[in-house]
Amino acid sequence: MGICASAQCLKEGGRIINGSSTVKIIHLDGKLQELRNPAKASHILSQNPNCFLCLSESMFLDSYAPHVPKDEELQLGQIYFLMPVSQSRAPLTLRDLCSLAIKASAALANGSNLSAMRSPASDRNGVLGGGAQLGCCKVPTGFDMVGMSSRMRRGNQRIGF
Repeated sequence: MGICASAQCLKEGGRIINGSSTVKIIHLDGKLQELRNPAKASHILSQNPNCFLCLSESMFLDSYAPHVPKDEELQLGQIYFLMPVSQSRAPLTLRDLCSLAIKASAALANGSNLSAMRSPASDRNGVLGGGAQLGCCKVPTGFDMVGMSSRMRRGNQRIGF
């Protein structure tokens, strides 16, 4: 389960493609980056200094976000979050997980609602849409916890939807 959302399919040009056929990376600013081909974590991290990658399914309340090793190949069908290195020094809070879930949900929803991308082919790095601006969206990164109670159990409890 983890803190992930899913988009079943995307439109690329006029074709529908299966959402699980891509690696999905949610950037700090809410931008969704999709890769058609598996890539090493180091490729993404080299473009995003002072960040680490975390697999959405490995994030738990009151636990530290585990870093994806730089030499690990990112898996098709998985959602990864780019997170600031400073965030690796504290356990994930309910607010953190909710914020990430909202960010992922909005990015995936906006990504699946794209009617057509300018380039039907991926760029040389396998990024859908042919570039950094195509197929990307920014979503709010904040989350107001008004009305939330803290009666949840703690530990390795997953927050999912």
